Parts: sequence; C-alpha cells; structure tokens
Amino acid sequence: MKQSKRLDPGSLNDLIDELTAETGSDDERIWNFQQALQKHIRFPCAGLVIGEPVSVIAFEYDGNQRRAVTATCRRVDGRDYKVAASDVVIPPSLPGADCLAAYRQWMGLDPYSPTEGRDTSQHDAATASIDLRRSVELVVLSVKQKAARCRLLGGDRILMLRVGRLWDVVPGEIAMVRPRKDWSYAGGSYLSGVIESTRIEASALGLIPLKLEDRGTWNPSEEYWGEDGEPIEEWAKTIIAQGPRREFEMEQVPPGEDSEDPFSDPITESNERKESGDAKGAYRIMMDLCQTDLRCLDAHAHLGNLAWDHWPKDAIRHYEAGFRIGELSLGEDFHGVLPWGWIDNRPFLRCMYGFGLGLWRLGRFEEAARIFDRILWLNPSDNQGVRFLINDVRAKVTWQNSMAQES
Repeated sequence: MKQSKRLDPGSLNDLIDELTAETGSDDERIWNFQQALQKHIRFPCAGLVIGEPVSVIAFEYDGNQRRAVTATCRRVDGRDYKVAASDVVIPPSLPGADCLAAYRQWMGLDPYSPTEGRDTSQHDAATASIDLRRSVELVVLSVKQKAARCRLLGGDRILMLRVGRLWDVVPGEIAMVRPRKDWSYAGGSYLSGVIESTRIEASALGLIPLKLEDRGTWNPSEEYWGEDGEPIEEWAKTIIAQGPRREFEMEQVPPGEDSEDPFSDPITESNERKESGDAKGAYRIMMDLCQTDLRCLDAHAHLGNLAWDHWPKDAIRHYEAGFRIGELSLGEDFHGVLPWGWIDNRPFLRCMYGFGLGLWRLGRFEEAARIFDRILWLNPSDNQGVRFLINDVRAKVTWQNSMAQES
C-alpha cells in the first residue's frame, strides 16, 4: 500500500495551501487529501449527493488521477455505491466539511450554494411540518425501489414519498397525496400516505422552458417529397402550401454527461444495460436523470421504451410527461419546424412519437392522429416513419392488427 504523510489538522486555508503547494505531485496531494478525510470525518457521516440524503461510509483513492478521490455512500434503502468525492455535500457543522470544501476548491469547482451547504441534520420546524389533515400536491422527480423523490408543488422542499403502490406515479407528474405521517431521517424528509390522483400539468411544475435556437429558414422546395410523377400525399400538400418557415433546435439537457469523456453518456450506458438484460440498471440511470432535471426529455422517452412491451399504460405516461415538458418551449403560436437533422430535437420528437403510438395502442385514435399530424408538421422529413402509420390510425385500424399485418 502506498505510504504518505497525513495532513495535520488545520484551517481551510491551510488545507488549500497544502493541496496547491508547488512541491510534490498531484498524485501525492490527492493521496494526502484522502488521508485527511479519513482522519477528520467520523464515519458513517450524513451527507447529500445531488440532493439525495446518504450516509458516507469511506473515502478512497486508487491512484487514478482522473477519478481522484471517490466516496462510498449508502442510500436510505441500504445499497452502497461510489461517486466522486467532489459530488458529496457534508453539513458544515460536521468535522471534515472544511476538508471537502478545500478539495472542491482545489478541483476548480464553484463553492457550494447556500442550499447545498446548509446543515441538513436539523430542520426548521416551520418547513418540516406537513398538515396531515389536508391532501398535499407533490411533483414527482424520480421513483426508486421503496420511495419516490418529490418536491412540494410551488416550493423547493424535497420529500421522499413512501406509498404502497409506487408504480402509480412517474417523473413529471403531480401526485395528490393524502398524508399519514411525516418524519426526518439522515438529513432527509419523508412522507407516507395514499395517492389519491395524479395528473400531468407541465405548466405547473415551475420549470424553465428549454431554449430554442433559430437555425435559419426551412424551405419545402428543398425537401424530397417522392419521385417525379408520383402523387404527393395530402399531409405533404398542406405543409408545402404553407411555404418557408423558420427552423429551430431545442436545447437538450443530458445531466451526468462528462464533457471530457464522450463515452460517459448516461443514455448510452442505460441502453447498453437494457440490451445486456439489466433492465433495472437501465431504469435506475433514467430515474437519476429525471431526478437531476425533469427537462431531460430523453430520460422520459427511454423510460417509456422500458415500459412499452409489458406496461403500455405506464409507458404512455412517461412519453406524455416528456412531451408536455418540451411543449413548454413552443407556446400556443409556434409555427416553426423542428427538423430531426438538428440532433437536439430528437428527444422531444421521440417523446411525441412514443406518446402517439401509445394513444393508438390504447385505442384513442383521434388523439393519436392529432399527435402524428403534428409530428409531420414539425418534422416534415418524417425520419420516424409516421406517414406509414397515419392512414391506419385514421381508419381506426387497431395497433395490434396493424402490427400483425406487418409481421
């Protein structure tokens, strides 16, 4: 085992000076930091990772400078996992918090925000209390094995919801809950109760709409509408008659992606897990993305894909949540184009397509036709093949019969 001196206890400035000293290699300084954490922190230690309450079990350094120091954390459900030490927040009142702050500063990261750095071991009684006599509305952020992570509608307070039927909610929905009990544990707030109803109302979620970047003018005369002499389909005639329109690219939010490592894309990792048979691992990654930012539309689309084969009624809710959140960027008077060729439009178009397929599969033909018409209007090049489906939808051929005819 590598040997190195331990850092002596000292102030935050002393620790920073030690870590940024010109003498010694980065490897030695990282090792010293890991030793300082092990010495000054009492384990297990309460902490937060992306706002989730955890118990920090240990800090380690295996000599990989890129990963640097890692933290082993234990979730409330008892499962252990590793994250970068810089992603862990320790309440400032606990020993070792200044060591972690020094390391974060040395890594060139911004200081913790007041919310991140607050002491999570104590709660303000004014905000910790839930009126158990009244139903409460919660924004669902993610659904884990035993609890759903939620935010109070219209506020910032985070709660872990424990109910008997967690599969009754999906990220992006608003759940009306009749509470039974609320309590605090390891710096987190918990609520048990019964889900009375759920709804999708993206405008009430308090989200900042995804940005739209103007990409110039889309001209139907430059599109391919079939071979010369072939009749142009009716849906295409309507689009061509509208003439040129502005085209846009929608902002994409892929939280967790490492800009220095293109192979770290969590969407790709989730798909690889699914293909290898690890559906639970794929599901967990997508839920973590939703928890980080509900505007990660691809996470909603892939959660829908995971549920599609066996739980179509759940799948359509995932697709619709992503679609409605993306719709916030368009408003009521949007007449532009969102071409598939601008790759950041694809998560939104995937959510729309899944939503339309789900409506069709559930026999909601008129709604499905409206969604498919809108997809063609937004992406006339129709990379998703909606034009091959829409006639069956309008003729009210069931999804099951249509799929049987193709096979």
